[in-house]
Amino acid sequence: MGGGPGRRFRRDLKGKGERMPNGIIIIDKPAGWTSMDVCAKLRGIFHEKRVGHAGTLDPMATGVLPVFLGRATRAVEFAEQTGKEYLAGLRLGLVTDTQDVTGRVLEERPVTCAPAEVEAALAAFRGEILQVPPMYSAVKIGGKKLYELARKGREVERKPRPVTIHALELLERTGAGDYLLRVRCSKGTYVRTLCHDIGAALGCGGCMSALRRTEAAGFSLAEAVPLEALLDAPDPAALLRPVDAYFFRYPAMTVEGTALRKAKNGNPFPCSAADGDWRVYGPGGEFLLLGRCAGGMMSTIKSFFEV
Repeated sequence: MGGGPGRRFRRDLKGKGERMPNGIIIIDKPAGWTSMDVCAKLRGIFHEKRVGHAGTLDPMATGVLPVFLGRATRAVEFAEQTGKEYLAGLRLGLVTDTQDVTGRVLEERPVTCAPAEVEAALAAFRGEILQVPPMYSAVKIGGKKLYELARKGREVERKPRPVTIHALELLERTGAGDYLLRVRCSKGTYVRTLCHDIGAALGCGGCMSALRRTEAAGFSLAEAVPLEALLDAPDPAALLRPVDAYFFRYPAMTVEGTALRKAKNGNPFPCSAADGDWRVYGPGGEFLLLGRCAGGMMSTIKSFFEV
């Protein structure tokens, strides 16, 4: 990646000893980078140790990677629970140990199925299904990550896990045995395993040839910033979204006086609002917390003000 104003900004920031504001930035992750590589790069750009992301992408994958900085990292647990959408390349006739084209080829078979048969096979994978986590994954069994065992040539039994495929659509045929799929799925879904399983159901085997995430944590590709653009931005902080924007679907209220003091101490305080979850602000507009009002009392779900 190149230098530019973004790098100068980082040096100036460090020299002034200032903190960057908290916030969220949606990165369009490039191929060849891990999600943690992106977080490490942002730690340097923003001079902020507290950086986290909502949803891992494999190095070959590209697309939407929401990254949370500073106090905003406390929102990651909410963002991770949401569904995701992908454009996935399905390659039939090829089986690999990683279930994608980056892996070692285990088997090659002729592909004789027509597009209509591929379309018909997708029906069995819509809705709630069971998936066996791939060996090349970060799932832990017996305290060991599966990919660590796989790299040593070991394979262990994995229990199927329930996931939900909300939408699975065949968009186009891109080659003799290649197809482009749109997948909308729940947290924990392995799209490469989905491609592998579709190939197995068709009898010719299959794997994932490409993956681009188009939506995660409610953010779309249209909102994402290419990493190169961030590095070259004259003011990277201007690209940050405030953390309370993530909770826009909840109503807002402002507190002051005794209620403000109790809120900042993590104690419940009286509220006359309707029961439900609320964004709570201080009198100066500072986002304090996401709270839950029940029976006239507001309790903290998660605080976001800087201590």
